[in-house]
Amino acid sequence: MDDLKQQVWIMRHGETEWSKTGRHTGRTDLPLTDAGRESAEALAQRLSGREFALVLVSPLGRAQETCRLAGYGKVAQVTADLREWDYGDYEGRTTPDIRKQHPAWYLWDDGVPNGETVEQVGARVQRVIGEILTAPGDIGLFAHGHVLRILTACWLKLNPNAGRLFALDTGKISILGYEHETRVIKQWNC
Repeated sequence: MDDLKQQVWIMRHGETEWSKTGRHTGRTDLPLTDAGRESAEALAQRLSGREFALVLVSPLGRAQETCRLAGYGKVAQVTADLREWDYGDYEGRTTPDIRKQHPAWYLWDDGVPNGETVEQVGARVQRVIGEILTAPGDIGLFAHGHVLRILTACWLKLNPNAGRLFALDTGKISILGYEHETRVIKQWNC
């Protein structure tokens, strides 16, 4: 396949209790809510019949369950490089809660104590992009909000912290690809 026609379909996992309430959910492995399972099942209808040369999924249960309910669980390969940002001491906390102690805190600029830096997450997604570029067709990725936003920034050859520009809702599909030889966003947060 001409790699310039290749598309990367990215699917954020369905809703969890913490994503619903804005709590930073990195390594904590929470199940999908009923609404999260419904949105994952809706992905199956939207993706019906679509074949991928490679399907990669985060090792965390919420992404794997979304992948399974979307119909790709049997072909997906688990990769630790798609796990969510490690929020360290801020795991499970909301931004307003964190700002009670650090009023101007902003994840993308200030990072998290005892967790990963945005550059470390960027290094992980660069490995995923390397794998994507060697695949002989379209790719499906099932993962998490921040890691997929950082992957998108890196796909576009931007700095990892440019992921701040790409809001991504639970249970949504986005498509990365090419316009001529330039990497682009074909569709976002649909």
